Amino acid sequence: MDVKNEPSFRESVDLMFNRAVALIDLAPGLKEKIRVCNATYTVRFGVRLRGRIQTFRGYRSVHSDHMEPVKGGIRYSTAVNQDEVEALAALMTYKCALVEAPFGGSKGGLCLDPREWDEHELEQITRRFAYELAKRDLIHPSQNVPAPDMGTGEREMAWIADQYARMNTTDINARACVTGKPLNAGGISGRVEATGRGVQYALREFFRHPEDIAKAGLGGSLDGKRVIVQGLGNVGYHAARFLQEEDGCRITGIIERDGGLFDEGGLNVEQVREWIAGHGGVTGYPGARHVENGAALLEEACDILIPAALEGVINLSNAARIKAPLIIEAANGPVTAGADEILRDKGVVIIPDMYANAGGVTVSYFEWVKNLSHIRFGRMQRRSEEARAQLIIDELERLSAEKGLGAISDRFKDQYLRGAGELELVRSGLDDTMRIAYQSMREIWHDREDVGDLRTAAYLVAIGKVAASYRAKGL
Repeated sequence: MDVKNEPSFRESVDLMFNRAVALIDLAPGLKEKIRVCNATYTVRFGVRLRGRIQTFRGYRSVHSDHMEPVKGGIRYSTAVNQDEVEALAALMTYKCALVEAPFGGSKGGLCLDPREWDEHELEQITRRFAYELAKRDLIHPSQNVPAPDMGTGEREMAWIADQYARMNTTDINARACVTGKPLNAGGISGRVEATGRGVQYALREFFRHPEDIAKAGLGGSLDGKRVIVQGLGNVGYHAARFLQEEDGCRITGIIERDGGLFDEGGLNVEQVREWIAGHGGVTGYPGARHVENGAALLEEACDILIPAALEGVINLSNAARIKAPLIIEAANGPVTAGADEILRDKGVVIIPDMYANAGGVTVSYFEWVKNLSHIRFGRMQRRSEEARAQLIIDELERLSAEKGLGAISDRFKDQYLRGAGELELVRSGLDDTMRIAYQSMREIWHDREDVGDLRTAAYLVAIGKVAASYRAKGL
């Protein structure tokens, strides 16, 4: 790999933005306003742990406040730095605009390895970080709403929500200061699976369009498609599991920190997940070929490649050897700008990150709305729906008896009479969001000759919406 020519993550985002914005007739000043990051706050704070004061460095970046609150996750990683956080915040702006979540883009990060700290130590660190951000309104229900990201989850979000509530004891909407919380702390059903579920819905929508499938050189449906997943964390696990169990995909490869597993006949995602939980990695997993250099599996033949972990895993060093005709970016920025160009020239179809992994922010939006409305989705109408459905079933059964027709099956009655609860409504809203966002991208992809890929189309949709918001504000 020519390191000198490999763009950084932030440079990749800017390059892709510039490629798209060149195709739009916008005032130069507005283009620059949309591109640049508004502000980044860097905090260094101390926490007394293990007999001495430990100092930590964290960031919260606001890319665009064309809509408020701004939205974006907080990640815990030793690789966290200002450039990465600002690039991720920019992606959040475009992602929210694309899926019509009414937020600006933000992102946060804390430079630490969460595996090096005990739970009670992590809680102290998280609460202090939340305090430092909240006192500057960088955590606030109407200004800045974080969510989980790499290295964080429900537990950390619950700590942050509680810390904010302690600091704002009379704020009735305190729970809406953060999303991705556990259910018993104001969370929403379906949030943990949301990003992986969104990847599944994105692929389902792609495979509804024969013209798009043909562009990738694939045929038929998702059933039987060979899939390689890089990263079996929250996103990769749920995407792989749903595709395997509900769509008939064959998960032939799984890549983790300590190598990869490959089995042409298909791996059992649930069993691999249990093995990783018990052994700390995939090494030693029985019944599959272990590849010490897991990244080599990215170059294995398959139908769909799902990079679901770190940015930049597909780069100038390996892009030319990628064999998958369809890549769906479950992670943020897994394909560098240089690799993107090589893959496009090869005819590979890439379903871009800003769309593919938008399931998380979409369901976070639902959770934020739930917290502000102070009522669980489905609580008011579920039993009313069931009662109305029962009236129809009763009448159909009466008419069937009169005419001597067969009885209505119990299976049909069970499904028809079940009113939608919170989880069903969340999945319905996510599915609808992913379908509409994809259709807005593919319309540009197919209608404009100067747009040759879905990523450029996604940027064009997002930039157009952000520009419209700024114009409405008088800019």
